[in-house]
Amino acid sequence: MEVEHIRLPEKVIVVTGFGSGLGREIALYLAREGARVVGLSRDPERGAQTANLIQAEGGSAFFVPTDVRDLAQVASGMAGAAAHFGGLDGVVNCAGVRVTGTAVDTSPEQWELAIATNLTGTFLVSRAAVPELRKRGGGAIVNITTTSALRASRERVAHGVSKAGVHMLTTSMALDHAAESVRVNCVCPGPTALPFSPLDTRNLARAAERMPAGRAGTPEDVGEAVVYLLSDAGQHVTGVLLPVDGGLHLTDGL
Repeated sequence: MEVEHIRLPEKVIVVTGFGSGLGREIALYLAREGARVVGLSRDPERGAQTANLIQAEGGSAFFVPTDVRDLAQVASGMAGAAAHFGGLDGVVNCAGVRVTGTAVDTSPEQWELAIATNLTGTFLVSRAAVPELRKRGGGAIVNITTTSALRASRERVAHGVSKAGVHMLTTSMALDHAAESVRVNCVCPGPTALPFSPLDTRNLARAAERMPAGRAGTPEDVGEAVVYLLSDAGQHVTGVLLPVDGGLHLTDGL
């Protein structure tokens, strides 16, 4: 009988944005590949739901209520993750908010929310993760951004700027920590069909028409990229900004 190859056997992976959307889908995908997943989310109810979904499939999950914008909560959540499973092998930064509008339409409060969640939250979690990864002799950080951060999109000023900042954080950390075998990469999804996605069927169909591949992305598309970058198969890859968007970044956008 052929034995299925598990690509993340017993690896301890922290996933932020664990409670819903792409964060939930990535967490489920990693657990199916053998990872022991620690979820961070500021929504206790949804975070617990995701952990229950993973456990119902026979996977291993532990949830720590955490707001990634809060330094003390991040430090406590990361310490709890490492203590629960005895260490840390990787992080997926998926927590984020979407703020739409031009620079004129975007309020200072909306701007601060996007920067604090999308950029500062990714910085705080990554900063807290590096000492734990060092203890393992290295590991991997994967940041989730968007195609909108690769080139300008209309009415997405705060969203695009905050996510583009994550790109510079990714490449800067990759350079700083490569000698410690800490790899830092970024996956940039385009429009992706998710359960309860804010993109409805009509919007996804319209997006697919603009995509060279002719279809919107799926959680599996994104999950495969994340698994590769976390796994031993990607052990010589760092500082990469990987679009998973069916070629959308090659066009004039949406």
